[in-house]
Amino acid sequence: MVQESNQENRQMSDEELEDLVASTDSGARNPGGPVGKLIAGVALFWAVFQLWIASPLPFTPFFSSFIPVLNDTQTRSFHLAIAIFLAFMVYPAFKSSSRSKIPIYDWTLGIVGAICSGYAFYAYETLANTGAQGLPEQYQLIMAGIGMVILLEATRRALGPALAIVALVFMVYVFFGSEAFIPEVIKWKGASFSKTMSHMWLTTEGVFGIALGVSASFVFLFVLFGSLLDKAGAGNYFIKIAFSLLGHLRGGPAKAAVVGSAMTGLISGSSIANVVTTGTFTIPLMKRVGFTPEQAGLVEVASSVNGQLMPPVMGAAAFLMVEYVGIPYVERSEERR
Repeated sequence: MVQESNQENRQMSDEELEDLVASTDSGARNPGGPVGKLIAGVALFWAVFQLWIASPLPFTPFFSSFIPVLNDTQTRSFHLAIAIFLAFMVYPAFKSSSRSKIPIYDWTLGIVGAICSGYAFYAYETLANTGAQGLPEQYQLIMAGIGMVILLEATRRALGPALAIVALVFMVYVFFGSEAFIPEVIKWKGASFSKTMSHMWLTTEGVFGIALGVSASFVFLFVLFGSLLDKAGAGNYFIKIAFSLLGHLRGGPAKAAVVGSAMTGLISGSSIANVVTTGTFTIPLMKRVGFTPEQAGLVEVASSVNGQLMPPVMGAAAFLMVEYVGIPYVERSEERR
């Protein structure tokens, strides 16, 4: 009994905490060797690519003379292609899958998914005359169907089964909207495979729509610079500020957990990384001043999850709203006044 109690109260080491965050947010694989360098190189190339398209350099006469300027369709396509490839490289299919080796089927899924997603990058003119006009070719429909399945699997691996199941439910509704099991109030005639794949994959209204455009234009940069700021020590700095302001008050560690998680949310969009960063300080202190372990854990988890409402996640939601309604922030502010 004493050993079990000691194991429950044992604090995780820094290495174990980093592994916990990495396995959830950055993938559980660590292949090492040439494969590990390849994954790191692709991730670095992705970051450089996003910084390039977000900068004014592509539009300068010097660079535009020999480097073509990418349109929105090409940018979104390339963005998703790299994301899908990395998803299959770093996220294993199951908990029991190897963490040090990438099986051949993951290489196949990653490469095929990248090809299907990147098709619009090099064939956007062809799509403008076929898929976007509602006249897709047979091979385009096959590629779109394969791409949708691979995207769902990448979503399941990276974000868990919940989001993939929700997407599948809506796909069933698209195809079988007129069936008897659909409630009468939301019934519709349904759509064919050709029409669905054209809308979902071969135009800029489905997978390659506004949400992916915001991710490629804004969200990636928020997350990238937030991660760099966190690695530079900003997370610990925010925690110290929270404790210096609130640590002396009644229930101070709990109040500091809330403020510290909110400030950490400025640079981290991950609730798990937020818990690991702030919880290692706040949970022991809350227990020391009289909080039960359950109360301390609940306060920290609630604070860290709500920390996601801070930028960059809240910033991404705001960008999405502005893109959908098409009204600049300045005009909305003037209307409120």
